[in-house]
This record gives sequence, structure tokens and C-alpha cells, in this order.
Amino acid sequence: MMDMEKNISGVQKAAILMMALGEENCSRLFEQMHEEEIREISSAMAQLGIVSSNTVEKVCHEFSQGLGAAEGVVGDLESTEKLLKNALPANRAAAIMEEIRGPAGRTMWDKLGNVSETVLANYLRNEYPQTVAVILSRIKPSHAAKVLALFPEEFSLDIMMRMLKTETIQKNVLQSVEKTLRSEFVSNIPRGINRNSHEVLADIFNNFDRRIEGRFMTALEERSQDDAEQIKSLMFTFEELVNLSSESLIVLLNQIPRESLPLALKGASDKLRQAFLASMSERAGRILMDEIEDLGPVRVKDVDTAQNQILIIAKDLVDRGEIDLIDQEQPGNEMIV
Repeated sequence: MMDMEKNISGVQKAAILMMALGEENCSRLFEQMHEEEIREISSAMAQLGIVSSNTVEKVCHEFSQGLGAAEGVVGDLESTEKLLKNALPANRAAAIMEEIRGPAGRTMWDKLGNVSETVLANYLRNEYPQTVAVILSRIKPSHAAKVLALFPEEFSLDIMMRMLKTETIQKNVLQSVEKTLRSEFVSNIPRGINRNSHEVLADIFNNFDRRIEGRFMTALEERSQDDAEQIKSLMFTFEELVNLSSESLIVLLNQIPRESLPLALKGASDKLRQAFLASMSERAGRILMDEIEDLGPVRVKDVDTAQNQILIIAKDLVDRGEIDLIDQEQPGNEMIV
């Protein structure tokens, strides 16, 4: 049962309030909303489950001091579908419900992440470069990197330049992408904040393996040195982990798969190795150094994979505010294998 003592998002509060208002009033409110807002609120409705009367009352009171106590409501697929059918044309209501019933209510861009890079790359080869740029700027950087690596180099560079130059996507372009992807993947257009194009490409470059990263960065430098430098400045490299505080390194160490660390540090600078060792017990540090030594010669590709696995974990911890970089401007991006 949902309780107000827990954190309830604004969308969930709106869903509770609308369901408490009843079908007729809810339908009138839906009529005043954009389709994206309807999708978001109806998706929240379908996942509410049982909401206590106390929570309903508090949400309503928050909305209006003059609103009296309300009875509890139940948000599920059936009640949500009924409300939508009363407020929208049948085809729109059906499309929204189909999306909600999809795999865990995932967005179109999450669903695209489940499409193999080969399938997605083959499909996108036939699209206009601008459409490809819009799509790749919105899927996970790791997936976008794999797709770009499968394109001919000139096509990939064209896509990157379009991503850099398109800070704000025009509504008609988004509508075109929506129509195309709906027909191919039965999905919806995203709702979110437009990210800086250099940040998007920096994340994508972070997910290239070293060979492909170097090739594309060199080619990008030839086309636009300024853009290449901005991307470099935003890239989060493995060596930048040396800028983590000792407390943050301990948090990171607790999240890293044990088998990945020796291989990743095999290709790291002595300074970064020492930073990790300083955050470990003396015994654990000796064991780690022995494991690194026992590895012998290793492939650069394997080192890159291990380092990237740790970087993904580190980026997630940074984004969640669980670890902090002391000085992101500190140099030290060279890696030795």
C-alpha cells in the first residue's frame, strides 16, 4: 500500500489526485493536457496499486486547503484504461495502454537499447543522417557507440557533426522521428531535457574501445578542432579515477567486480595503482599486486573492457552523488599497458 511517509513523485501525486476526482472530472482534465503528459500520468496511475485514504487526503490537502477527506483509490491497468477511453479517442487510448502494458512500461529509447547494434545499424543506414543523429543522441551512449562503430567512417562522422550542431531538436523533426520509430518499433517519443551535444558525444566516445576512439577523434579533429577539444574535456577517462577522494575510492572498490580490477590496473599508471592501493588494507594490496603480476602480457582490448566496466560503475556513482571527483581538471589521462 502506498503511504505518504515515503517519497511520492509529483507525477504520482497528480495521478492520485485525478483518480480521487473521479472519471468525469479526470476526463475533463485529460482533455486539457498534451499527449505526453497524458502518457506520463496514466503510466503512473497504472502502477499506483492500493493507495491509503490517508495518503489520498494528504495529496488532496496539498493541492487545495479547502478539499475535504477522500477515500482511498486503487490505480491499476483496468481503471486507467477506463479513464483514458472516456477522455480520448479509442485509437489514442489504445496506443497509450499498449505502451503501458509493454515490457515494464519502458520508454521507446529503453526498448531500442534491447535491439542489437547490428539490427539497429542496418535499419539506420537507410534513414536520413539527421534522423540518425536524433536517435543516437537519445539512446544509451554505450549502445550508440556500438552502432556508430558499425557505420562507414564518413557516415559516422557526418552523424557526429550533426549531433554537435543540433542543440535543440525542432518539433517537426521529433514528430518525424516519432512516426518512423512508431512504425518500426511501436514506441513513443521521449520526454526529457535536451542534453548538450558535446556531452552526448563525450559519453559515446567514452564507450568506444581505444582503437575506434582514436580513429574517430583524429578524424573529428580534422573537421573541427574546437569540437574535438570540447569533447575531450568532457570525457571521463579511467585515469581520472585518481582524482577520487580516498573515501570515494573505497565506495567504488566495494562496487567493482573483483576479477575486473587487476586487469584494469594492469593498463593503468603507477599513480592510479597507488591511489587504489592506498584505499585498501596492506594484505589486500599485496594480493592485488600479485594478481596483476600473475596476469603476464594482456591484450589492450581486454584491458579496455575491464576499465570501461569500472568506469560505468564510477559514472553511475558520481551521477547518484555517492562519490565525488576532487579535481576534474587535473591532468593524467595517459594510460600505459
